[in-house]
Amino acid sequence: MTRNATLNKTHKRLNGGVMLRRFKYGSIMLFVFMSLFLFSSMTYAVEKEDRFEERMALYKKTEAVSLIPWYYLADIDQFERNKESDVPEDQLISIEIPDVQWFGAGNSIQSQNIDIIHLFDGYGEDGNGDGKADPADPEDTLYTMANILLESGYNNDDIKRGLWRYYRRDLTVQTIKNTAKVFKNFGNINLTDRDFPVDTDYNYTYHNTWGDSRGFGGLRIHEGTDIFADYGTPVHATTYGVVELMGWNRYGGWRIGIRDIHNIYHYFAHLSQYEEGVKVGDVVKPGDILGKVGSTGYGPPGTSGKFPPHLHYGMYKDNGQNEWSFDPYPYLRKWESMQ
Repeated sequence: MTRNATLNKTHKRLNGGVMLRRFKYGSIMLFVFMSLFLFSSMTYAVEKEDRFEERMALYKKTEAVSLIPWYYLADIDQFERNKESDVPEDQLISIEIPDVQWFGAGNSIQSQNIDIIHLFDGYGEDGNGDGKADPADPEDTLYTMANILLESGYNNDDIKRGLWRYYRRDLTVQTIKNTAKVFKNFGNINLTDRDFPVDTDYNYTYHNTWGDSRGFGGLRIHEGTDIFADYGTPVHATTYGVVELMGWNRYGGWRIGIRDIHNIYHYFAHLSQYEEGVKVGDVVKPGDILGKVGSTGYGPPGTSGKFPPHLHYGMYKDNGQNEWSFDPYPYLRKWESMQ
């Protein structure tokens, strides 16, 4: 063997050793990274689960001392959490009663002494027995909210009146009552499952059509995503919620609307038929069949066939004052991948 051949062989052997070491190092680093990622994900999931349990414990405790059902307290807290986009995920209770209502109109020093608060007709109450009515304390806040509702009485109609007195908005009252209905039905507030709106065992196709122009009924934008599928393809509820609206719409044909626990309105349009037995007021969960894909709409009741069969799926957010459409496409992609 020549000297050059020997050197080349040695060089290859050395390079092979370096590559092997790099591969092993890379594998170890990948393993470490994945382990840290999985550990942090598991830790976050456990912390989130613990937070749900803490909230539920507070709702149940307040129910015991006030007799206001826990699911009404939970839904008010959920509604307030949904109103703001910057509420920290780990914040225990999101209800914030305005200072003037908590301390009373003339309580300029904002004393937390209950006798002084009541002297100025404030609502602040001591929920944890420490002798103070502290608006930053979750137990005090929940107990105070319960007492605000109790001014109108204990039964469902009384609580509805109490909600209206506090919020002064019919849609807000209806939304809160619907969420309470969901929480009561499932006995849980940790409702995170989701489903794709069209049965994925059938053929379908879609792309992002939110914001596209539409001409029927005047120039407007498309407030949803069109999922094209054959006539009769089952349409699923995507989330936990309550059927808020059903019937004919000139644009959407036979449609159904569901309000979920996050105060988002889910709009399913152009159905060929409804699932038998589905009605306004029903509590639904992800995967429940609502109806079948069709091509209804763009005319008086019964109009069909003016476009290919598809499901129009829209999402609308309500912040307690206004409601607006937002792009459902990223959510659809995520829910589809979960299937």
